[in-house]
Amino acid sequence: MAAKPSVTVIIPALNEEKTIVQTVLESMKSANVDEVIVVDDKSTDGTAELARRAGARVLTCETRGKGSSMRDGFIAAKGSIIVFVDADIRTFSTAMVDAITKPIINGRCDFVKSSYGRMSGRVTELLCKPMLSELFPSLVSFRQPLSGIIAGKKRFFNNVMFENDYGVDVGILIDMVNSGARIMEVDIGYVDHKMKSWRGLGRMANDVAKSILKRASMTNQMVQNGIFAEASIIKGMLDKGPEIVFPMEKVRLFEST
Repeated sequence: MAAKPSVTVIIPALNEEKTIVQTVLESMKSANVDEVIVVDDKSTDGTAELARRAGARVLTCETRGKGSSMRDGFIAAKGSIIVFVDADIRTFSTAMVDAITKPIINGRCDFVKSSYGRMSGRVTELLCKPMLSELFPSLVSFRQPLSGIIAGKKRFFNNVMFENDYGVDVGILIDMVNSGARIMEVDIGYVDHKMKSWRGLGRMANDVAKSILKRASMTNQMVQNGIFAEASIIKGMLDKGPEIVFPMEKVRLFEST
């Protein structure tokens, strides 16, 4: 009988001293987990020391940004299955880790994207899903394409570009599809974490749009031929909810960097 694959949980963290201990301990309690790494993004509070005391292996990311922290954790990980979880989830539990790792361990898929109940998903519903429906229609069925709670086989993460901004999560999902990974979406229940300000939502919208368009410029014939226009993105956003408009004029649509 084949040995059980090893699992590394990676937790990018910036000033999360209120929740980091719970996140580390709940991750370590999972029978599926062999290693927990906290990648500290130069926190100015006690995040790193508290994570270390809780039993995590702590790394410091030299380049501030979630994507850089994720990439550094991935490079350092020993497991053949990689789990990424957010550090700010007040309701984080061992059951969440089990839910996203079991399908991979059991051979049912190569990559798991979590879905969950939450207070809001404005960027998801008003920008991300309309853009995906135009450019990557096979991904429209995912309830939370921006979820940062994910798991996958390490060899598939080798094909991922880790964007160093809010576009990292949807970028990973698209890259996994393009690499041929078998993907499942798994419901992990209710998630309670920090909500972004309106200014933060604007930055997030721009980053997500650029991440999607970067990948579309590589694989989508309509974008490559210059047929796809900004108007279709805006129309999709307004169809979803005209009460909120993000500063799309700041998105450089076909930027390759």
